[in-house]
Amino acid sequence: MSDATKKMGGAGASNGSIKTFVLDTNVLLHNPRSLFVFEENNVVIPFAVLEEIDNFKSGSNDLGRNARACVRFLDTIRRHGQLTQGVSLEHSPDKDVAGNKPTGMLRVDIAPPERHKALADNSMDNRIISVAHSLKESGEQVIFVSKDINARIKSDALGIPAEDFENQKVDLDDLYTGYLTIITDGGLIDTMYEERMLAVDDLLDSVDQDTRDMLGEGGLMPNEFLILVNAADPGHTGLCRRLADTDHLIPVSAPRKQIFGILPRNVQQTMALDLLMDDEIKLITLIGQAGTGKTLLAVAAGMAKVFTDERYEKLLVARPIMPMGRDIGYLPGDKDEKLASWMQPIFDNLGYLMSTRGSPMQSAESHTAEQRIQRLMADGKLVLEPLTYIRGRSIPHQFMIVDEAQNLTPHEVKTIISRVGEGTKIVLTGDIEQIDNPYLDSSSNGLSYVLDRLKHDGLVGHITLAKSERSDLASLAADRL
Repeated sequence: MSDATKKMGGAGASNGSIKTFVLDTNVLLHNPRSLFVFEENNVVIPFAVLEEIDNFKSGSNDLGRNARACVRFLDTIRRHGQLTQGVSLEHSPDKDVAGNKPTGMLRVDIAPPERHKALADNSMDNRIISVAHSLKESGEQVIFVSKDINARIKSDALGIPAEDFENQKVDLDDLYTGYLTIITDGGLIDTMYEERMLAVDDLLDSVDQDTRDMLGEGGLMPNEFLILVNAADPGHTGLCRRLADTDHLIPVSAPRKQIFGILPRNVQQTMALDLLMDDEIKLITLIGQAGTGKTLLAVAAGMAKVFTDERYEKLLVARPIMPMGRDIGYLPGDKDEKLASWMQPIFDNLGYLMSTRGSPMQSAESHTAEQRIQRLMADGKLVLEPLTYIRGRSIPHQFMIVDEAQNLTPHEVKTIISRVGEGTKIVLTGDIEQIDNPYLDSSSNGLSYVLDRLKHDGLVGHITLAKSERSDLASLAADRL
């Protein structure tokens, strides 16, 4: 075993509880702070990873910014020792939620690894995996961490345990839906609607012990909905929502008037519109498969709040520039002309809402829906833009919609939400089963992450939309294909 390995703790040899995590480049580019989340364990960065990071550091996108952040972290740590010999992560600039710092060691591996014959090709992936293989052969308890599925497969084929970076992953089995169905007493449902309010304690007194445990302290989230079902008559139901983080439930009903030409078609859409029209809730996440109406509901509520109620100064709709499948290359024209192709789904929703009977913007004039949209954009009341240009901005007094948010990383979602200024409401929509970013999945994308981390706050609301309402064929495709 080398001196450097001994200084790192001799993971597998001297202390079986200490592991050595070898990080792939994509992990650091995904989250530069991944260096500091392995607690008392050791972290190894192959020299080939530094070379790859160097290729990204001049980029103006998030990969470039993450590469530069990673280099700055390493520069801070190297001031406390020789990275090739190992430096304690106690010198890291990061702390966990409790204020603690990791206690393991960080080392940059520069020694030429002993190559397995299966890794004869001198590709970057093989050079990085070879470091993990060499450390494992020397007796360390090695785990290779990569967001590249194929790299993990290759590592596993060589007998090296491989994992995805899961520090920011959520448990999909327990992913918050925003509502619960509760069997209770019918009289309690009537009382709630008569008094327009119901104490949470009164509900707890009317349910069985299992339900009481589920709804007990910390069990009922702020702004969570409850579908109340009469135990004696399942057709007798009620819908209510916990009022922020108070101890009271308020009844919820479908709107009697159309909201920019539309009405909810199912109970989840009713819940979503209730959140969208409540100005006290500043962040809303809507998750659902194609056709469930998440984007249409968000745009309709935004248009009602901006153009009809004049509660916000403008409606801002943004989408990540992430193609499905192979990109078609550069698009001609100026920024607006290029953006039109990416924002077409938003134009579709805007056009539908402006042409729907009952829309407050229906006009007897001969203006088409497209002409009215262009007029709103020219007046600055409607802004459509890619997320590429959002860093560094402050966005006050706006109704902001971020569509296709499942294609964003947790760091990107944090960057977007931190742009929100005073008086702004932000809505994140997406389908976590349709992700085009190659390094994200249903449990590691920014939409799932922000939902899981912020669901306990009274400023936040969420609904998972379950039923496709686009058409019978769209519903069939979503369910069976």
